[in-house]
Amino acid sequence: MSVEALFNKAAEEVKVLKQRPDQGDLGSLYGLYKQATAGDVNTDRPGVFDFAGKAKWDAWNANKGLTKEQAMGAYIELVEKLKEKYGFSNSS
Repeated sequence: MSVEALFNKAAEEVKVLKQRPDQGDLGSLYGLYKQATAGDVNTDRPGVFDFAGKAKWDAWNANKGLTKEQAMGAYIELVEKLKEKYGFSNSS
């Protein structure tokens, strides 16, 4: 299975964790996903009162420089850890 296919599978699996990941894990997931799908941050950091926007931007920017394949690999690894941490409902 290709890295891209495993990445897409992980992106679906993360949606059916038994518990919602904590904010730190969600930020990590978001940052790696954006890096894998869009590359390095290409927007300005949101304003001072956009707390959620800033957190997302920072999570994405933390992965700056990773290649698409590196970000996909890290995302897949993180999803595997989260499946152990939060439980996983494999409905397929």
